[in-house]
Amino acid sequence: MPDNPTSPTAHSPATRPLRLGVAGPVGVGKSSLIATVCRALSAELEIGVITNDIYTDEDARFLRSAGVLQPERIRAVETGACPHTAIRDDVTANLLAAEDLAADFAPLDVVVIESGGDNLTATFSPALVDAQIFVLDVAGGGDVARKGGPGIGRADLLVVNKTDLAPHVGVDVERMVADASAARDGRAVIALSRTDEDSVAALRSWLLDVLASYRSGAHVAQDPGPMAPHVHADEDGGVLHSHADGDHAHSHADDHDVVAR
Repeated sequence: MPDNPTSPTAHSPATRPLRLGVAGPVGVGKSSLIATVCRALSAELEIGVITNDIYTDEDARFLRSAGVLQPERIRAVETGACPHTAIRDDVTANLLAAEDLAADFAPLDVVVIESGGDNLTATFSPALVDAQIFVLDVAGGGDVARKGGPGIGRADLLVVNKTDLAPHVGVDVERMVADASAARDGRAVIALSRTDEDSVAALRSWLLDVLASYRSGAHVAQDPGPMAPHVHADEDGGVLHSHADGDHAHSHADDHDVVAR
C-alpha cells in the first residue's frame, strides 16, 4: 500500500465524480494524455476537465481545439503562482472549479484536473483529488525515472509518455519502465503513446478500474508527498531517510529516522 494513506479504511460509496489529478514536469504531454483519455472514454463516461496555468488558459484552449469534449466542459484555473501551490498547498480555486463543473454538468463520472507544469516534486493534495497520475516522457531522458520523487514513487499511476519518440532520442523504453517499476515497488506503470492502441487500452482499463473501486467505496485517496526517501551523500556513503514531517532541511542523523545504507 502507498505511504501516508489519508484514511485507514475505505470510504462510503461515492456520491460525486471521481477527481483525477494529472501532474508532471513541463512538456511531458499532460494535456495530450488528457485528450487521449477523453477520446478513449467520452463515449461511455461523462467527463469534465480543469487545467492549471500560471497566467494563461492555453492548455484549456488546446483541449477545446482538439474537440475531445464539449468546450464548456473544459475550464481553466489561472493560479497566479507556483503550480504546485494550487494543487497541494491551497487547493481552493481548483476545488471550487471542480464543484462548479460537477454541478453544471451533473451527473459527471470523472473530473480530470491537470497541474500546471512543475517538476519532479509536484503532487496533488488528497483533499483535491481521489487518484493521481504522474507523467514522464522519453524525451526528458531515460534516467529520469531513476531520479525518484514522490510522484514517481507513489502516485497511483506513473505514465512513461511519448514512447513513439524513443528511437529518435536514444531511450530504451523497456529499461526506463523497469527503472520506474523498481522505484514504485510494484505500483502501476504504463508506457504510453497516443498512436499505440494497446497502450491507450491499458490506460483506459486502469481508469475504469479506479472508477469502479471509487464508486464502490473501496478506493482510498493517498498522499504521495512531500518527499520520497532519498540519500544524502557523506563520507560513509550516504544515509537513506525521509522528510515525512515536512522538514526538507539537511540535518544530523539523530534528527531523522535513519537507516544505514
